[in-house]
Amino acid sequence: MTLITCQNASFAYEGNTVVSNLNFEVCRGDYLCIVGENGSGKSTLVKGLLRLKAPQSGRILMGDDLHADEIGYLPQQTAAQKDFPASAYEVVLSGRMGARGISPFYSKADKHAAEDNIQRLGIENLRNRCYRELSGGQQQRVLLARALCATKKLLLLDEPVAGLDPVVTQELYHLIADINQNEGLTIMVVSHDIHSAVKYASHILHLENTQAFFGSSADYAQSSIGKRFIGVDETKQPETKLPEGKQTAHV
Repeated sequence: MTLITCQNASFAYEGNTVVSNLNFEVCRGDYLCIVGENGSGKSTLVKGLLRLKAPQSGRILMGDDLHADEIGYLPQQTAAQKDFPASAYEVVLSGRMGARGISPFYSKADKHAAEDNIQRLGIENLRNRCYRELSGGQQQRVLLARALCATKKLLLLDEPVAGLDPVVTQELYHLIADINQNEGLTIMVVSHDIHSAVKYASHILHLENTQAFFGSSADYAQSSIGKRFIGVDETKQPETKLPEGKQTAHV
């Protein structure tokens, strides 16, 4: 079942095109990693997926009765957000705000979902601690639990390991992969970490202000752009021709 279909989409700011010619699909159970250098259009695409920015041309379609406000979103944190004076439980529970509708109060179902996701991520010991007193890795687990409260279909994570040490980074990657593989939740991750993207993701979308590549991680690793960013010396390894349509020409 296709959750997201991007058809010839382009996005612009003040009339200047930021990213163009986007054509890809995200299906139920996929783990898609969106990669590219700074300014390549990754953040702009995220805004488009969340319906915070309309395409300049083309369109983004959502299937399987998915709505933008049902995407569990973990954004990059600002310094002010890291210093938020609330308990970890309150932060997790706030993930249910979209499901709360016009009610000013959280329901029993909302509170049950928060408790379930706290246990799901093994952060019961953090439940009553102040969020701003937590380590970076602990905060990201809390925010991941919050995002899980908002969805049963799709998680969109924007640089989830930024600023974390290598050990905590790998722990978080393993946790995300486990959620995808063992629970079947669809994952989209924006990342600068090409090596981890190829290791964990099922599909790669590489942006260079246009769609430079979309396909499986295995095909990406064998493509010329993949080898360039992964760091493989193409003079020592023969080029593998990709199936037609896997790599798109630069514009």
